[in-house]
Amino acid sequence: MNCPFCNTKDAKVIDSRGIDSGAIIRRRRECLHCKKRFTSYERVERSERLVVIKKDGSRVPFELQKILRGIRSACGKRPIPEEVKQRVADEIDDAIHREFEREVHSLAIGRRVAMALRNVDAVAYVRFASVYHDFQSVSEFQAEISDLSEKPPTKAHEPLLFDHRTPPTV
Repeated sequence: MNCPFCNTKDAKVIDSRGIDSGAIIRRRRECLHCKKRFTSYERVERSERLVVIKKDGSRVPFELQKILRGIRSACGKRPIPEEVKQRVADEIDDAIHREFEREVHSLAIGRRVAMALRNVDAVAYVRFASVYHDFQSVSEFQAEISDLSEKPPTKAHEPLLFDHRTPPTV
């Protein structure tokens, strides 16, 4: 690890801890040359390759960046910090890898993204749901908005995702 201040490769780890159920490791480091401290974040690389089964039956490798791209698209110009979007994607990634060993249906991923966005921002949720559910009419939008009004999202202090033991119902 290069020091961001003096670019030396000599740095020692002072503290290390897992974030978001261990998927990301936060390391506090000190440069042995200039003595300045800095933080690095490392993502645990999974050795097994998860395959996504698409609606048409084709199979593609699982990519976290595709989930993040969908979340960013749904959030559009909404006032949602990038850290929240990244956290949602990371939580979905962890849940998918915990629950599925080799293959996962794209609908299961979409359901989790929709559920998480429902708890983050109602507008982002409706945007994502319109694509996920393939809305064809205004009445379908209205029904989804009515459902959102009748069953409001969880409170902000609750986890973004469902309990992984309970399947989502979206």
